Amino acid sequence: MSYNRPERVAEEIRKEIALMLSEEVHDPRIGFITITKVSVSKDLRIAKVYFSMIGSEEDKKKTNEGLYHARGYLRREIGMRLKLRYFPELIFKFDDSLEYASRIEQIIKEIKDAS
Repeated sequence: MSYNRPERVAEEIRKEIALMLSEEVHDPRIGFITITKVSVSKDLRIAKVYFSMIGSEEDKKKTNEGLYHARGYLRREIGMRLKLRYFPELIFKFDDSLEYASRIEQIIKEIKDAS
């Protein structure tokens, strides 16, 4: 299995952001979230950070606001910790794939129960 540099950097960014959110960022708007994936542009200047959480739409909105507020700190820390030439711009996106999978699983269960 060969990894190119953006994939390796993306995985390191994912680990660092998860660690910082759990231990260093104390924003009450950011509840218990999981960083599911990070995708980085080839030039390492943009990192899309996908997160997942359980909660209402209002909770998701507040979490997104908290992440937006913390992104300057996270960006600076990632640049220093990973010793990157450029500090990647962080773009946070809600990852609804877990909710989608859960809904599909529920539909399949309902179909089996109806049979």
